[in-house]
Amino acid sequence: MRMIFFVVLFACLAILAWIRLAPSDPAVWHVDPMVTADQDLTDGVRRRIAAEEGRFAALDALIRATPRTEVLAGSVADGRVTYVTRSQWMGFPDYTTVQQVGGQIEIFGRLRFGTSDIGVNRKRVDGWLAALRAEGAEG
Repeated sequence: MRMIFFVVLFACLAILAWIRLAPSDPAVWHVDPMVTADQDLTDGVRRRIAAEEGRFAALDALIRATPRTEVLAGSVADGRVTYVTRSQWMGFPDYTTVQQVGGQIEIFGRLRFGTSDIGVNRKRVDGWLAALRAEGAEG
């Protein structure tokens, strides 16, 4: 019985380590978000906003200021940035790609592990957009 406990404990720790340490391949995650309309998905969210002067840079600054968030690939100058935001306790990675296409900024936030993010990405992205509006950058 004791052996089973330690095997299960080791398996749980291995899974948690994989979640926290799994590499994030930009070839997989730094891709065109293909946002055609605002959508709330079970595994993420898609949003579009008008790309007024300086809006992408302002959004980038808000996202970079988010705790446990870092840039995976890209830049505002490139026209596309993908960010990784990790949950506080378990370190689950969520990926958000922001891209400017013509007069639109497309945002696609999605999870990596599982099938439902319980609205976490929607809440995060909508929070960034609300903060952007509060700064006056979203009109």
